[in-house]
Amino acid sequence: MKLLNKIGASLGTLGVTALLAAPAWAQEAAGPIFNPTVEQQATMVNKGDVAWMLVSAAIVLMMSVPALALFYGGLVRTKNMLSVMMQVLIIVSVMALVWCCWGYSMAFSQGTTAYVGGFSKVFLMGVSAGTYGATFSNNVYLPEYVFVIFQMTFACITPALIVGAFAERVKFTPLIIFVVLWATLVYFPVAHMVWFWQGPDFLKDSTAPNGLLWGWGALDFAGGTVVHINAGIAGLMGCLVIGKRTGYGKEPMPPHSLTMTMIGASLLWVGWFGFNAGSNLESNAVTAVAFINTFVATAAAAVAWALCDQVIHGKPSLLGAATGAVAGLVAITPASGFAAPMTSIILGLMVSPLCFFFVTTVKNKLGYDDSLDVFGVHCIGGILGAIMTGVFADPALGGQGFFDYTQFPAVVGAYDMGAQVITQIKAVLVTLAWSGGISLVLFFILDKTIGLRPSVEVEHEGLDLAEHGERAYNY
Repeated sequence: MKLLNKIGASLGTLGVTALLAAPAWAQEAAGPIFNPTVEQQATMVNKGDVAWMLVSAAIVLMMSVPALALFYGGLVRTKNMLSVMMQVLIIVSVMALVWCCWGYSMAFSQGTTAYVGGFSKVFLMGVSAGTYGATFSNNVYLPEYVFVIFQMTFACITPALIVGAFAERVKFTPLIIFVVLWATLVYFPVAHMVWFWQGPDFLKDSTAPNGLLWGWGALDFAGGTVVHINAGIAGLMGCLVIGKRTGYGKEPMPPHSLTMTMIGASLLWVGWFGFNAGSNLESNAVTAVAFINTFVATAAAAVAWALCDQVIHGKPSLLGAATGAVAGLVAITPASGFAAPMTSIILGLMVSPLCFFFVTTVKNKLGYDDSLDVFGVHCIGGILGAIMTGVFADPALGGQGFFDYTQFPAVVGAYDMGAQVITQIKAVLVTLAWSGGISLVLFFILDKTIGLRPSVEVEHEGLDLAEHGERAYNY
């Protein structure tokens, strides 16, 4: 059975080294095999790739639990820490089940349109230890279960990011209902639009639709649009519909444990190497490119935010440095496999002042209560990263460029920076409109039916006791 009937893959990894990474034993004397059979694909799996991808999936899961739970938990008040950790844990657990039941099929199976996949793989039908998924090199494959697992971790963390925008003032059950609906109507379609294609060995003669934004040529190595802009704009819609925290702007609401936040941010940084470098789907030189870019962009952003604090407030803060590190991780995500280390540093230096401006000046001027700055960091940082990917991917600036997979074997494409930046902007606008519009409707309907917000009395008491009957601390 052809690959297009077996699996879709994701966009990224476009360095010359990746194309040459296909092992010699996978090649016929005449060159790469066009439209390989499943039996032939089985001989094109590299154990090193498999090991790397499974390790990457494990550390991406660590980004959610415990990293994100600790990062967010430390930023809220003591009376709400347990509720935030519970929200993250259950969102991850629910999304893993949803992914296997229908999410994977909607995101990565062949559909009849460019907007969403079909239902041929619901409940993982047709997926087995004997089916395979494409990478970005001709004649290099992964067991399909490996791809399912890796992409599952992305589906788990993305809706968990949203809760930071309205932390300390949302009821648990309506939140989980929202997550399931949002994943179905927003995350899976956006993932399909950005990352679904036929694979390098099948695209040349295929007439089946690829994902909309992939077909446009949008570059998103690891999820700037799919994860960060998607979650960030949804978080903004949520905080607008739910409203401000009781006492917001009138009483102090400092983070209760910057120690927890620092631990969470550090674990996020480590896990992000799996997130970005793992998105190469192979273990080769482009994996190293994504790894070092993730490292240095984050470092630059942490330093830049500390400098912003020093200049504006007179003192560098741990909260600021940790937030800057996350902003750097967000911004480099779409560019991680396309940029060069020095341009990645530039991106890190750019993103922190921009996000700093949004989480301080813009938020205060407009008066919205984005509790943990999901919009200001993830959406704004994701937008900058997505657009600048079009600049920094240019080989003239040391970038990796892209492959033209309409040829077989794939060849290096001719890069046009201006056209690519326009494509990146279009991809950003589609994501903002799709996620923002649907998220607003979902939040509005849930708020007017079962209600999203707890009572003022519950807010004063804290969600830990009111929603879960437990405290984070019993001393």
